[in-house]
Amino acid sequence: MTQLKLTRRHFLYLAGLGTAGTLLACDDKESPGNENPDPPKELWVYVGTYTTGQESQGIYLCRLDLETGVLQQVGVTPGVADPSFLAVDSQQRYLYAVNELTSFEGKPSGAVSAFAIHPETHALTFINQQATQGGAPCHLEVDAKDGFVLVANYVGGNVAVLPLQEGGGLGPTVDVKQHEGSGPNTDRQEAPHAHQVRLDATQKYAFVSDLGTDKIMVYQFDAGQGKLTPHQPAWVETQPGAGPRHLTFHPNGRFAFNINELNSTLTAFAYDSARGTLTPLQTVSALPEGFTGESYCADIHVSPDGRFLYGSNRGHNSIVVYAIGPSGQLTYVEHVSTLGRWPRNFTIDSTGTFLLVANQHTHSIVTFRRNADTGKLSPVGQPLEIPAPVCLLLVPA
Repeated sequence: MTQLKLTRRHFLYLAGLGTAGTLLACDDKESPGNENPDPPKELWVYVGTYTTGQESQGIYLCRLDLETGVLQQVGVTPGVADPSFLAVDSQQRYLYAVNELTSFEGKPSGAVSAFAIHPETHALTFINQQATQGGAPCHLEVDAKDGFVLVANYVGGNVAVLPLQEGGGLGPTVDVKQHEGSGPNTDRQEAPHAHQVRLDATQKYAFVSDLGTDKIMVYQFDAGQGKLTPHQPAWVETQPGAGPRHLTFHPNGRFAFNINELNSTLTAFAYDSARGTLTPLQTVSALPEGFTGESYCADIHVSPDGRFLYGSNRGHNSIVVYAIGPSGQLTYVEHVSTLGRWPRNFTIDSTGTFLLVANQHTHSIVTFRRNADTGKLSPVGQPLEIPAPVCLLLVPA
């Protein structure tokens, strides 16, 4: 690993040749930082990529102009293997990247890498790396107290917890919860496939979307010891063959929304944070009526004002937009082309002004300006070319 120089899954991409976010990590908002009374003029954007069989060098650093929407590459941290999902601690001092590998140090496992963030240049310096005790880790999240990193292992079909040490390094796993079961899609659901782990706002409950079992597993999270305990009920079932992929919460904490990869749907839930329970409200299609082509859902986010829900379609290559009603009900707004192929990840800045999309197969990041009143999207400027981008993490400048 070298310092940044300034200037799964793999079969889904090429059937085995190869080449999953908070914000916490590539998810809903840029990472927390110090409050600034003046509106920010720019943001840093870390870009996670696939490197296996690709031209990508590792983790890219870009700068987003919040007035114009122009995105520019600043540098890259080379030598990071398949950093397909990223997260930072609450003080944006350290960055954590999954290494979406199926073999690490001779064992069937992927890894997580830790980096220190330079306070001025935002360059990354490698600290250490730990196994995740499961193959192909595709999502991770840092808890609010910066005590632990929770990791979803796709091929391993489990969720792991790693402690954070003084100085930002990672310790060996302190807990692993193995999932069991399968689903009706024999190609994709032959075994458990944990695709995301997400803590709620209370930090008491962790939700793991398991694409392979059509379940959203629910755990009680002990932030002191880093232990996960199955909640009661221990899971929420989705439609058979749905393939739950990512879950996101509404800013008011009363609703949650899940995107299902295999049947291209989105489900709205009522969420009881006191009990840690999800109650299904509505399921809608992520695809336009009449579309019969091959497509797989990927990412999902709620606008910062809580008025609109966005989801990405790989194959149809679009962002679907729904308005969110006061009771959590969804009303269709539009589909917008991502101007590229295979939009695996996207993000919305905390002001709600811009939405950035990572088009994995066309190696581009496209910026859209968001209409706060209608939720509709309009492309801004020119796409930025980055090899195999699959995660966008916003950090305050």
